[in-house]
Amino acid sequence: MLIDEIHTPDSPRYWQSASYDVRVKAGQEPESFDKEFLRLWFKEHSDPYKDEELPEAPADMVEEMSNRYIRMYEQITGTKFVKGALPIIPRLEKNLKKYAV
Repeated sequence: MLIDEIHTPDSPRYWQSASYDVRVKAGQEPESFDKEFLRLWFKEHSDPYKDEELPEAPADMVEEMSNRYIRMYEQITGTKFVKGALPIIPRLEKNLKKYAV
């Protein structure tokens, strides 16, 4: 049973191979697809483990995170990303229904 997530940019780190060696040799972080930049923003603006309510993430950072995930999808699959149907909740429920115990 899949409980959390698998093969997303949130657990393994996906780095761009084309720039990896150059950046590491320059003492820079590898160019990645993950959302560490957003985690760091929350760490600087709140305590995600203690604060009852977290600040709203800046819209431009949320958009950047989304764009990174889309770029990763397109680069790995070689296909154009197509948004799924909205609203999301009914689509998720429909897709998960066949796995219900």
